[in-house]
Amino acid sequence: MIRINIICIGKIKEKYFTDAINEYAKRLTPFCKFSITELPEEKIRNNSPNASQIQEVIEAEGKRILQKTGAADYVAAMCIEGIMMSSEEFSKMLDSVSLSGKSTIDFIIGGSYGLSSAVKNRADLKLSMSKMTFPHQMARVILSEQIYRAFEISTNGKYHK
Repeated sequence: MIRINIICIGKIKEKYFTDAINEYAKRLTPFCKFSITELPEEKIRNNSPNASQIQEVIEAEGKRILQKTGAADYVAAMCIEGIMMSSEEFSKMLDSVSLSGKSTIDFIIGGSYGLSSAVKNRADLKLSMSKMTFPHQMARVILSEQIYRAFEISTNGKYHK
């Protein structure tokens, strides 16, 4: 059974987001081993950080993210410059990765300043959810739902219409 990890920066504070993610995690149990790894946000020294301070935060968070990915894992970085896929294309991608012999897929959601170039360079896929901007907590809910939908598509389930 494939393992799917969401590796992300920051904790979810809103109960309604946590409840939604927990529901999709429960629904995913027949399809994969699903987990979410939350890494702490890097502290910034002041309320108006300069570009250098922001870059320090991005790099520090990137190092911690990369420590959580395995050398043989398939890594998908969620970033604005990534490609956009339909739900059907996303499902085919998950199937393809699974059939290629990879046992783990890591989806990376960075902090509020984005992902480091090291994380993006490590990624096998750069994926964008939309041209719109979403809160990082909501991105976890959307991604969890799309992973569940992808499995339902590939198994001809009733969820996807």
